[in-house]
Amino acid sequence: MAVAAKKSPARNVATRSSTKGPAKPTSVRSAARRSEEPPAFNKEQELDAYRQMLEIRRFEEKAGQMYGMGLIGGFCHLYIGQEAVVVGMQLALKPGDQVITGYRDHGHMLACGMDPKGVMAELTGRRGGYSKGKGGSMHMFSIEKGFFGGHGIVGAQVSLGTGLAFANHYRDNGGVCLTYFGDGAANQGQVYESFNMAELWKLPVVYIIENNKYAMGTSVNRASAQTDFSKRGASFNIPGEQVDGMDVRAVKAAGERAVEYARSGKGPYILEMLTYRYRGHSMSDPAKYRSKEEVQKMRTEHDPIEQVRARLIERNWAGEDELKAIDAEIRDVMNAAADFATHDPEPDVSELYTDILR
Repeated sequence: MAVAAKKSPARNVATRSSTKGPAKPTSVRSAARRSEEPPAFNKEQELDAYRQMLEIRRFEEKAGQMYGMGLIGGFCHLYIGQEAVVVGMQLALKPGDQVITGYRDHGHMLACGMDPKGVMAELTGRRGGYSKGKGGSMHMFSIEKGFFGGHGIVGAQVSLGTGLAFANHYRDNGGVCLTYFGDGAANQGQVYESFNMAELWKLPVVYIIENNKYAMGTSVNRASAQTDFSKRGASFNIPGEQVDGMDVRAVKAAGERAVEYARSGKGPYILEMLTYRYRGHSMSDPAKYRSKEEVQKMRTEHDPIEQVRARLIERNWAGEDELKAIDAEIRDVMNAAADFATHDPEPDVSELYTDILR
């Protein structure tokens, strides 16, 4: 069973694919350091997690369709397969906490409670988008929802997230910043400068490494000397753990431990989420560096949404008809978002000169 991973820019030669095949796959569950069964969810928690993850899945599927139709320009990085990470981590937060991530950011925005219409409209460059249609897939923001952006420069959000944590520490407001990045970004130098500062000043930040094992398209075993990313903070005395990032219950439990650690004044914490993206690095990536059989095996045996669905049915907490009705309702919401993002007006040409530094 494979575990796969995240991202890195085209110009980052260190994480480009080569002619060698992918590394031997590793089981998600067996690789997680805390291998015990995660705390069970009750019916309400399972249904809520199911709905939230399905919303992200259906949004991303619709975005992929619209990209194929030429309605979305530029880059588009889908989050399909990794939904349990953001949904589980969001359950560990309190009002006033912050989230910041890289450019695979649509799922993070939806998990924060941002409107699918506004997110989709930004993808299509319409004035109703969260950045008025001027930012696109990789540049959205919502102070109201505590989302401080998806960032296109690989690893940039790690320094910015550390800065947000410093602001929380300085203001003594009890806030924690969740700072997401991938296995490809984990090799950037600014990451370790941030680690050093965060531990030195005991900043309230949780670093979440979404390790889907392939960065932009190269196995971590060929790009990283230390492939256990939970140990990346060891030289700075930052604790870390590996988590089954395909199980929303395990993510929530680990998230609560890490957030409490950071919030209590002990400093930063690292969570390595062992997860898997079903699509390529971006919509233009054919993902030939891994086999179709590997992807199918992950879909069949580890899909985060199907795990919740199976538990709901097994425990008689929901029937097939009820789950189909939830799916139909979510599809309607995403279709409405797509319709809005298709017909909302484009920004006026005068917007070229607003919201910029001169």
